[in-house]
Amino acid sequence: MTMQAALDAIRARIDRALAASGRRPDAVALVAVSKTHPAERVAELLACGQLRFGENRVQEAQAKFPSLRERYPGLRLHLIGPLQTNKALDAVRVADVIETLDRPRLADAIARAAEMAGRLPELLVQVNIGDEPQKAGIARADAAGFIRDCRARFGGSVTGLMCIPPADDDPRPHFRALAELAAATGMRTLSMGMSGDFEAAIAEGATQVRVGSALFGSRPGIGQPLASVA
Repeated sequence: MTMQAALDAIRARIDRALAASGRRPDAVALVAVSKTHPAERVAELLACGQLRFGENRVQEAQAKFPSLRERYPGLRLHLIGPLQTNKALDAVRVADVIETLDRPRLADAIARAAEMAGRLPELLVQVNIGDEPQKAGIARADAAGFIRDCRARFGGSVTGLMCIPPADDDPRPHFRALAELAAATGMRTLSMGMSGDFEAAIAEGATQVRVGSALFGSRPGIGQPLASVA
């Protein structure tokens, strides 16, 4: 399948999910998860009109995207992987959106980095919606207070929430819980849903979906698509 065909197929699925849930046709943005794929594959998708991309690692984003921005000034880069505090300055410099703000120490590091860099990306708070001990994200019990603190500190740059539901659970209750938290805290952006579950996320109010393997296929060195990952 060509990149254009893969992109058209995902957009058609998004459109069907939006129609089924009675939502506007333009209510969901697609973030193409390009982690581990080379810049050439990203450029193919950019040429098809896809402008939002997600990367897990700051170093990989730095290597791939600056030159692509020169050719495609409308490109928007989302950092969607766990962020170490010592990478905050690099993240603030390279990203348009950081989706993984999840602890006070990282908020401190981003604030310092933003002052040094003279810019502050859009920020999403990552919520550990399933309270899984091995997974990044602010605990559900602490999320509302943390969101309020981040809004007080960063103002309108904090626009929404992100989550990754437990792999073995029905994702819809988790997506619903994140949507309810967003409504309670005044967050307008909901980044939830990946290759294997984005239709369910759209039904529960997602405004961004993160799709990787369904667009790019298997990641280099991996035999099967990782639909549960992105």
